Amino acid sequence: MRKKAKLGLAVLSALALLTTPATASAAESSSAADNPPAGVGNSHAGAAHTGVYPNVFVKAGISRRAVEARVNATWQQLFHGDPGSDATHRGDGQTIYYQLTPDMAYVEDIGNQDVRSEGMGYAMMIAVQLGHKQEFDSLWNFAKTKMQLQSGKEKYFFAWHTDTTGKILSTGVAPDGDQWIAAALAFAEGRWGNGDGIYDYGTEARQIVHAMWHQSDNGGVDMFDRKYYLPLFTPPATFLYYTDPSYALPAFYKVFGAIDKDDKDLWDKAYDAGEKLLQTAHDPRTGLTPDYANFDGTPYLGRGETPTDNSYTHNFQEDAWRAIANVNVDAAWFGTKPWQKEYSNTLENFFEGQGVTTYVSRYHLDGTPLSSGQNTYEPAHAQGLVAMNSTSAITATDSVRREFVRDFWNTEIPSGYARYYDGMLYMLGLLYDSGKFRIWASPAEH
Repeated sequence: MRKKAKLGLAVLSALALLTTPATASAAESSSAADNPPAGVGNSHAGAAHTGVYPNVFVKAGISRRAVEARVNATWQQLFHGDPGSDATHRGDGQTIYYQLTPDMAYVEDIGNQDVRSEGMGYAMMIAVQLGHKQEFDSLWNFAKTKMQLQSGKEKYFFAWHTDTTGKILSTGVAPDGDQWIAAALAFAEGRWGNGDGIYDYGTEARQIVHAMWHQSDNGGVDMFDRKYYLPLFTPPATFLYYTDPSYALPAFYKVFGAIDKDDKDLWDKAYDAGEKLLQTAHDPRTGLTPDYANFDGTPYLGRGETPTDNSYTHNFQEDAWRAIANVNVDAAWFGTKPWQKEYSNTLENFFEGQGVTTYVSRYHLDGTPLSSGQNTYEPAHAQGLVAMNSTSAITATDSVRREFVRDFWNTEIPSGYARYYDGMLYMLGLLYDSGKFRIWASPAEH
């Protein structure tokens, strides 16, 4: 039985109608909540004001019908495709979604054979964006029942990984996973309304979001640092006092400020700090961002590391790929700023020089390819990075942006061992680029 949604469809319809006359007419001729008007290009206002989400596929000459088919095919393969030979050899399969019980499911990191909070958050967000409530509820049931910590200094945070039965392998926290789970729950409230118990999505979202600033009230460690207003790399390990640029999700902070009104000022500061980090952390020559950074945006160096070594921490590798989309989702939702255009143009100019269809996946920030560090099952021209690079077309102004979109379009849906991380970023990239990654809960102020 549903309860009344606190941030419901009527609010979303009102958002969609705060538009130009042409957009308003489109909204009136269909369901504005289920079918927000699609657009192309970028906007100084952003979709939160106009209801128009950029569709860079259409801008690159790809038909809406073809885009719809690709989105559906990717969902079907990654969530309901071939499971692989057996539980110990799933590397020959397609799906990453596995039903543990009739009402509980998880997404597996195939290479590591575990379940990670980031993947659960991604999968929940994908499910709510595409309207797949059964899969959403099954994923949330696993995350809530198996992964969320219910006591102690990390109460309401999520263990960053479990095995595939739900046994917690580490109580450490990865803040990106918690943020994605909370945002997905907020959008589930906006799209479907609230149910009973753990399916009261809004209450669950607010509980998680509020805890991000208030664990210190109970002797714990907050997820966000109150001096810099940025997420810590892995609370409660305070000796790891740095951040990860890909954990900065400013677009979500507008939503969090709307559902956690007591901390709205903190979320506003987090929004500004997150944008600033993404603006300053990348190398101005290449647009490449380090995996981990100090709070001022400079690359983080671990003990004994040097700027020229191949360590994961301070080079452009898997974590850093996601920072590209974080910049562009913020622009799509809340308006494109000059620095975001400059960033995307710089990034595209660098990768164009590397070969749009042939660049490798890991670099020093100055653009020198790493001499080692490739996973044995990770393609050199990784599908996840191809997807994230294509999102730069949302804000880029140079004509080469269409080449990055077409490179993504011509990339196969990930399968095999690499299908967890590359597959998640591939699916999210489709949503970002097609205008299907939408605000299903209304930020009170923009």
